[in-house]
Amino acid sequence: MTPFMHQVQELLDGGPTSSPQTLPSESVTVAHGADVQVLIRSLAEQLVSEANAILVDTDRGVIALTDETGPGALAFTLDYADRTARIETVVTGHSATAQLVIRGVPTSRRLAGEDEMAALVLELIAGN
Repeated sequence: MTPFMHQVQELLDGGPTSSPQTLPSESVTVAHGADVQVLIRSLAEQLVSEANAILVDTDRGVIALTDETGPGALAFTLDYADRTARIETVVTGHSATAQLVIRGVPTSRRLAGEDEMAALVLELIAGN
């Protein structure tokens, strides 16, 4: 088992979790925004796969990861039980802005870094 899989199991066994660290959303170049979105999306896929390897043996279901693309936006959504978290990068002109959308409500905040993706997945499982 990976270290993250152990964290998921500890959470299911009643262990604590903490919210992911976030920063205010900011406008960056399209290239930078797209690069960060792809990095975080790739990490999300890995973490969801690891979490689901543990969750599949429970009666709680598994996390769904859905990509969403459209004019001017790159996004993906994580769904678990009745909870959702969406990370989107919206392109306007020559700039891009990333933000976290929790339960359908835009936060005007972004993850503080790629490492916070694990905390977001754990928080989604915990239901905080």
